[in-house]
Amino acid sequence: MLATAFSRCDSTNPNEMTDKHEHRNALINESSPYLLQHAHNPVNWYPWGEEALQKAADENKLIIISIGYSACHWCHMMERESFEDTAVAKVMNDNFVCIKVDREERPDIDQVYMDAVQLMTGRGGWPLNCIALPDGKPFFGGTYFKKDQWVSVLERVVNEFNTNAEEVYEFADRLTSGVQQNELIALNGEAAAFEKSTLQTTVENWEAQFDKVEGGPNRAPKFPLPNNYLFLMRYASLFSDSEVDAHVELTLDKMARGGIYDQLGGGFARYSTDERWKVPHFEKMLYDNAQLVGLYSEAFTRYGKEDYAQVVRESLAFIERELSDKSGAFYSALDADSEGEEGMYYIWTKEELKSLLGEDFPLFADYFNVNSSGIWEKGHYILLRGMQEGALAQKYNLSEVDLRLKINELKEKLHKVRWEREKPGLDDKSLTSWNAMMISAYTEAYDALGDKVFLARAEKGAEFILSQQKKEDGGLWHSYKGGKSTINAYLEDYAHCIEAFVNLYQSTFDEKWLTEAKILADYSIEHFFSEQNKMFFFTSNEDPSLIARKMEVNDNVMPSSNSSLAKGLFYLGTYLDNEAYLTLSKGMLNNVQEYISKYGSAYSNWSLLMLHQVFPFYEVAVSGKELKAKVAEINRTYVPNKLLIGSMGDSDLPLLEFKYTEGETRIYVCVNKSCKLPVTEVAEALKQID
Repeated sequence: MLATAFSRCDSTNPNEMTDKHEHRNALINESSPYLLQHAHNPVNWYPWGEEALQKAADENKLIIISIGYSACHWCHMMERESFEDTAVAKVMNDNFVCIKVDREERPDIDQVYMDAVQLMTGRGGWPLNCIALPDGKPFFGGTYFKKDQWVSVLERVVNEFNTNAEEVYEFADRLTSGVQQNELIALNGEAAAFEKSTLQTTVENWEAQFDKVEGGPNRAPKFPLPNNYLFLMRYASLFSDSEVDAHVELTLDKMARGGIYDQLGGGFARYSTDERWKVPHFEKMLYDNAQLVGLYSEAFTRYGKEDYAQVVRESLAFIERELSDKSGAFYSALDADSEGEEGMYYIWTKEELKSLLGEDFPLFADYFNVNSSGIWEKGHYILLRGMQEGALAQKYNLSEVDLRLKINELKEKLHKVRWEREKPGLDDKSLTSWNAMMISAYTEAYDALGDKVFLARAEKGAEFILSQQKKEDGGLWHSYKGGKSTINAYLEDYAHCIEAFVNLYQSTFDEKWLTEAKILADYSIEHFFSEQNKMFFFTSNEDPSLIARKMEVNDNVMPSSNSSLAKGLFYLGTYLDNEAYLTLSKGMLNNVQEYISKYGSAYSNWSLLMLHQVFPFYEVAVSGKELKAKVAEINRTYVPNKLLIGSMGDSDLPLLEFKYTEGETRIYVCVNKSCKLPVTEVAEALKQID
C-alpha cells in the first residue's frame, strides 16, 4: 500500500505563521482552507457575517462579495494577480467592505449572488465577484477579472454609485426581485399523473446533444454529470433502448480511459476541458468521486466490465488514501495546482518515464499513449488509455492477465515516485452533504462488488455524522474541521443523509438507519417546507435572512436538494408505509413535471424518481437466516427498479410483517403492497420481476 492520507494544506494553523506575513485580515480566525488562503492578503477581507454587513450599513459603503473555493484554479489566479497586489487592495479597501465567501461552506450565499450574476451576464462561474449596495442587494458582477480590468471595474462602479445612486438602487431592486423569483416552482394543482411518454420525449430531445464518438455531450468542456448517466442507464434498461444504452457505455468507457481519470492513483478530476476527456481541470472534488463510484458500481452490475470494477476500487483507494480523516469524515477536495502550476502533480515528460521504467517504457508508452495522442503542454504527457488490452497483449507476447499484472506493477512504481512530488493543496473541511454522498458510494460499491471493507467504511462515515454532525434537537451541522462542527445545515445535508441512511439500510438491514432517516425527514418538513408550493427551501427557517430565500430544484453537478429529498421521501414512505411521505414526494415531482421533457440534463434526478412512478417498483423482501447470501445473489443481477428489505427474524416493518418462517429463508416480490407467492430461490424471485 502507498502512504496513508495526511494534510496537504499549509494553512491549517495560520496563527503560527503570523510573523512571516506582512498583512493579516479578519479571515485569520476562520476554519475554511479557502478563507485562510486569503488571510494574509492586503485586502481587508471579512467573512460573511453581522460585523461586515453592519460596517457597510454604518459607513454607507458598497460591498464586494467575492466567492470561490479552495480547489479553484482561476480563484488562485485572481488572488495572485489582484488580491495580493497592494495597489489593487487600496482601491478595494478605500471604497468597499470586502467579503470573502467559501461557496462550499455557504452555498446559500453562493446561490443568491450566482443567480444575480447569471441574470446580469447570462453566465456564471468561480471566482464569482458581485458588487452590492450597503444592504446587500447586488447590482454588478462577473467572474474572473484580470488586474487592470478589475481596477477599472471598481472605479467605474464607485463613480456610478456616487453620481447615479437613484438609478443604481432601482436596478438593484429589480435584480433582487429577479433573484427571488428565479427557480421558484409554482404549485401544480392538477392531480399527479405520470406517463412513460414524458420520459421518452425527454430522451428524444436529449439525444440531439449526445457525442456519438467520444461519449458525453457534444461540446466542451465536458462535465461527468454522473446523475445524467445513472438515469440514462436505467432508462435504457427499462425501455430496452439499445442506442441510449450504447451511449452510456461509450461515455463510461471514454471517461475511464481518458485523462479526466487519474490513471495512476484513481479518482476523477472535476471536468475535461476538451471533447476527448483528455485534458482535465485537475482539481478532484469529493462529490464528483462519490457519485462516479456509485455510477460505475451500478454500471459494473449492468455491463459486467472489469474496467468498471477497477475504477471503483482505485477511486475508493484514492478516497481512503487522500480524502479520509481518522474520525471517519471525508475531506472536500484536492487543488488543481502544485508548484504554482495547474496539473503539475499528475503529468510526466517522456524523459522522466524512460529513466524510471527502462526497458518497460515501450509497453507503458503504448498502454498510456505517451505519444502524439497524449502530449499536452511543454513536453508533458497526460496518461490516457487507448489500445485495447487484447491487441496490446498480443503485440508484447503476453497473456491479458500477465499484461494487467505488469501494468499494475508499473503504475505502482510511478505512483510511489509521484507521491514524493510537491502535492496539491488539500481542503480538509468535511461537509455533511458530500460525506453522505460518499457513504452512499461505499454502500453501492459493496452491493456491486461484495467487499466488506467498503461496507465497514460506509458505517464508519455514517457513525461520524451521528456522533459529530447531529444536534440534540435532531438537526444537523453543515461543516466540520479540526474537531469543530459549524454552520447550520442546509436542505442538501438532510436530503443526502436520508438517501445515504436508506442505502445503508439496504446493505446492512439494520433498522436503526431507517429510524435516523425518518428523524431527518421530519426535521426537514418542520424547518424547510413551503406550504405555498409544497417544495422545500434550501435554508432553514431558523437561519438569518438573506435578500432571497432560495429553492434548489435543477439538478447540476450534484442532484438538487429538492429532487434528492423527493427520492428519499419516496423510499422512506415505501419502507414505513407512510402515505404522507409518498404523497409529498409525488406532489414535488408533479410540480416539476412540465420541465423534465424540455431540460432532461437539468432534471435527471427527478427523472429517476419518475421511472419509479411509471414502471412497477418492486419491493423485494427477504426473511430468514440466509438473508445476506440471498441478497448478495440478488445484487449480482441488474434490477434498476427495486427496493430491498430484509431481516433474519421477526420485524415490525410493514413490508416484513408476517413474513418470517422459522427454519426457512423466503423471498417475497411485491408491488404496491401486493406480494406474489414467496419463493426460496433467487432465480425464481427474479422470474417474478418482469
